[in-house]
Amino acid sequence: MRKTKIFVVEDDPMFSRLIAYHLTQNPDNEVITFNSGKDFLMALSSGNPDIVTLDYSLPDSSGLEILAKIQEYNPDLPVVIISGQENISTVVELLKHGARDYIVKDNEIKNRIWNTIKNIKENLTLRDEIRTLRAEIGKKYEFTKSIIGNSSSIKQVFSLMEKAVKTNITVSITGETGTGKEVVAKAIHYNSSRSKKPFVTINVSAVPEELIESEMFGHEKGAFTGAQAMRIGKFEEADKGTLFLDEIGEMSLSMQAKLLRAIQEREFSRVGGNAVIKTDVRIIVATHRNLTEEVSKGNFREDLYYRLLGLPIVLPPLRDRESDIILLAKHFINQFCQENGMEKLNLSKDAQEKLLKYPYPGNVRELKAIIELAAVMANTNTIEAADINFQRSSSMNDLMMEELTLNEYNKRIINSFLKKYDDNILLVAKKLDIGKSTIYRMKKNGEL
Repeated sequence: MRKTKIFVVEDDPMFSRLIAYHLTQNPDNEVITFNSGKDFLMALSSGNPDIVTLDYSLPDSSGLEILAKIQEYNPDLPVVIISGQENISTVVELLKHGARDYIVKDNEIKNRIWNTIKNIKENLTLRDEIRTLRAEIGKKYEFTKSIIGNSSSIKQVFSLMEKAVKTNITVSITGETGTGKEVVAKAIHYNSSRSKKPFVTINVSAVPEELIESEMFGHEKGAFTGAQAMRIGKFEEADKGTLFLDEIGEMSLSMQAKLLRAIQEREFSRVGGNAVIKTDVRIIVATHRNLTEEVSKGNFREDLYYRLLGLPIVLPPLRDRESDIILLAKHFINQFCQENGMEKLNLSKDAQEKLLKYPYPGNVRELKAIIELAAVMANTNTIEAADINFQRSSSMNDLMMEELTLNEYNKRIINSFLKKYDDNILLVAKKLDIGKSTIYRMKKNGEL
């Protein structure tokens, strides 16, 4: 395991030896000492330290000057200031300029510096793990790995995605449920210059209207009943990264106005707060709706529509990607067998023909479910046509064969629609012509 390299900048020889001695008690630390700011800065880029302890009062420069140069070199490099004086205003100023901690030269310096370095090392380990995880996720979301297909329509999608990753242009993704809108959004993010920063998702349709503003922008303590602590919102969480607004077409007009302002001004305030928070996020939106029609109906703001349109990507339904169906089916078979420790399965010619004749109203997501069930049902190392079951068309007929109460039928129907439309409560409420509050209440009471 690589040692943690710590640069100790201290002009007092006694304290320099004391700090170095305490830190080298941990064999995982490599400590290098400097007695001037000039010597330290000369070695900074070539030495590439993991942590710096910095004396505030050096003979050739102040701690604040050295800290500023460290920030220019690497703003993520942890710096611990060590000083013989305890001046609150100085401490605050240094912490504002990026110092990780401020330690006074006293009898407790041994324990303080030991604990501070220990905490920083734990954070560095966590940071490295996150970077590794993001790199792995980035590989997972390479275009040709995350989106399977070679049809002309999907190649057109690849072409647009390649254009999207080169800039920070807003991307609007449209397509039927199950076509892979979030997969495309993730692939764009993890192949863009923002890949090392957060990818944050919010499904607009899944958040009650009265909570959507808090979910987006956060809230201050006491902003409303139940707000017992300050909470950051999705915009703040996604800073320097990408914010994916799924089912944007379900957003209320009042919230659309607030979203438009946040995007235009690149700033917002938490609910119940006055402080203005700057934001730097890339916006990707998705919807199964035709937003042009929603604008003409007065359900979606025209100014927000043009602000979000950006680079439009239309995902084709699976029925229009006939040449990809078998390719996807074989991919899902291999994936399922690998995940479940099963021997590789083949797909018979009759099974392939059966798959090609089905319209897939649930698109790629439905094909995946069909293939996984077929893999379980197969009695040999080949999936036959008889192993493939299309359940969707008969589910309502099966439901009506049972003798249930009207209330039980209502629950079954609502659950069926929630499953069909990916828990999109607003859409289900419109489809069934019932109030969305009815669905929220039934979910809260455990009826759904």
